[in-house]
Amino acid sequence: MPQPGDTASQLQPFSEESLLDLLVEAVDGLEDPLRGAFLRQFLRTVSQVDLSEAQSNDCWRAMLQRRREFAAAGKSLSFRATLVDVMTSLNLLRVPVLMEYEELRKLRINAATDALTGLYNRRLFDEYCEKELNRAKRYGHQLAVVILDVRKLKEVNDRHGHLRGDQILQLATTTLRTRLRASDSAFRIGGDELALLLPQTDPEQANILCRRVRSQYESESESLKLEIGVTLDFGVAVYPQDGDDKDKLIAVADRRLYELKDERRESEKAAAEPVRPEPAVQPTRGTAPVQPPPQRRVEPERPAPAAYSEQRKWERVPLAGTKAYAVLSDGGPKTARVLDLSYGGVALLLDITNDVPAQFSAVLHVPILPPVRVVLRRAYTTPVEGGRLRVGCSFVS
Repeated sequence: MPQPGDTASQLQPFSEESLLDLLVEAVDGLEDPLRGAFLRQFLRTVSQVDLSEAQSNDCWRAMLQRRREFAAAGKSLSFRATLVDVMTSLNLLRVPVLMEYEELRKLRINAATDALTGLYNRRLFDEYCEKELNRAKRYGHQLAVVILDVRKLKEVNDRHGHLRGDQILQLATTTLRTRLRASDSAFRIGGDELALLLPQTDPEQANILCRRVRSQYESESESLKLEIGVTLDFGVAVYPQDGDDKDKLIAVADRRLYELKDERRESEKAAAEPVRPEPAVQPTRGTAPVQPPPQRRVEPERPAPAAYSEQRKWERVPLAGTKAYAVLSDGGPKTARVLDLSYGGVALLLDITNDVPAQFSAVLHVPILPPVRVVLRRAYTTPVEGGRLRVGCSFVS
């Protein structure tokens, strides 16, 4: 049982959150003239800044609004942080003396980044886009604006839960960070939408980067063992070819993103539909029956061209669903995915812009096996979907 002399030991520290709640309740109970006078005196005491009653009321309303915004985003904001943020934004406080620098730095990071991915948010995307666009105009450089969409994210959320969907988004973030330069910037601008700003980047370079990001993302997402094949769709717009202001570039990138999505959707729909036989033409009297034309089979992938008609001598092992890859050393280092492997050769997947010599060396990285250096002779090349090239090679003894 507490003793009269132990009262001080029972007191609990008064939190800033409790202070703000108490102030809200007290200020709401005051009439307008008294509210302005009270807030002016209170803010002068805690900030050493003398405001008018009207400025004090504006500052208080902005503090409450900022607190609601952070609460809606699932973030808490201390009383001091709220006061410094609001007074600085209203140009009422030139030097933030109310809080330590580390606390102010955390406040700025939380206000500018997406909590799930750690990428910059939409507000910072708009700000950075204007800044990079002005820099590109000043120095005569190109600027690529890329809008990316995490395809089938809603299906993943519906079938596997939002935790799995969060992992899909975080994987996209990790993939981008491994591919972007220090001068590039990545943003999350919507639920399943990401954006990139790529200074000094032309359309070809931007599209090659996006295809590589997509290929790596598809490969690494296989480790999540989802029943749904997720991928990244993208649209690219480049200053000055596609526009000279932010809104125009974003509109062009958005349009190209949805054009790509529509093309892929139609391609998947056509591949899924069975081939229906055409009805036989009924012959006229005295003539032989007319047979319908032979039906074309829908192949899962394109065969090698007729120029390469050598009979396959060895059974191939498909590796398209693995992390197998090859590093090509001739003509500058390149990385290619390994599609299949046999005793006599290998099939590679490269960007269509890559120049593949007739004979070159490579290092194969195949699961379970150690890296192997080989010399390859190009046997055939076939364009495939997505602006890539399937290259069949035979081993040189």
